[in-house]
Amino acid sequence: MDVTELARSPLKAAAVTSVSEERTVTEQHVSRETPEWTPIAEEAERAARVLHPDRHGMPRPVHRRLLTVANQKGGVGKTTSTVNLAAALAMHGVRVLVIDLDPQGNASTALGVEHRLGTPSVYEVLLGEIRLAEATVRSTASPNLLCIPATIDLAGAEIELVSMVAREGRLKQALSREALDEIGVDYVFIDCPPSLGLLTVNALVAADEVLIPIQCEYYALEGLGQLLSNIDLVRAHLNTDLHVSTILLTMYDGRTKLADQVTSEVRSHFGPTALRTVIPRSVKVSEAPGYSQTVLSYDPGSRGAMSYVDAAREIAERGATGRIRTDGR
Repeated sequence: MDVTELARSPLKAAAVTSVSEERTVTEQHVSRETPEWTPIAEEAERAARVLHPDRHGMPRPVHRRLLTVANQKGGVGKTTSTVNLAAALAMHGVRVLVIDLDPQGNASTALGVEHRLGTPSVYEVLLGEIRLAEATVRSTASPNLLCIPATIDLAGAEIELVSMVAREGRLKQALSREALDEIGVDYVFIDCPPSLGLLTVNALVAADEVLIPIQCEYYALEGLGQLLSNIDLVRAHLNTDLHVSTILLTMYDGRTKLADQVTSEVRSHFGPTALRTVIPRSVKVSEAPGYSQTVLSYDPGSRGAMSYVDAAREIAERGATGRIRTDGR
């Protein structure tokens, strides 16, 4: 089944007909609750796992990993997933860099990083005006979490890049092995704008892996085929190492059968590329950026926080084995 078919009849049918009563997402993949524990005890345990990560460290990858987080459809939890996965890894002993490549600067805000006009940012890095280390700042979320912020200047970067030589490879050039060794990170997450423009192409050329967040709702797969086609084009002409390594299901609402149907169809199509953990729809996850925090610091005992920790652990365990490629593309 191709992505176009996946985005059509099964989801439309799920909107008007009944699906199997069997849940495709088990409770333990959304939270750690068990029948024997009270909700208060469960929340306390979840908070302890986040606030005292030394007891539950995550493995470092065999090789440094560069992941572009992309989906041109807005509102799927792309930036939210970027910052919370990065924070979860950082709080558990892994050194992480987040590159905010979205002119809106939402990732910078969530990580508590200054991104006013005039702040050294990814814009100057793309133009080659400053080194990567000069734009890198430490996030308030964790000493292990670094960020290269985005300022409003980035909104005009695509126009400026058009006339430049090797415009698609500007970010890759900045993210040289020497530059990343200088700041010393294990993971690099690149948060893309919700479009398939030149900034996103730069991110795809710079990274080895693509992480695609998919919302567990109607129309969630719209445009996914175009994104995968663009990834194929970049791989064919600009970056032969590029592949989709991770699918993350977000905004899962266990009260709806439609969410289960979307989850089932995505898992059927993408197989082991999709993480076992899904991210539940959560008020706390939505509130956290308003306080310039990740959900892990805003409400560490919430199901959203724990789900991001579980998802990050899956990503870390894949990296520790050195067997990343799961899509065969």
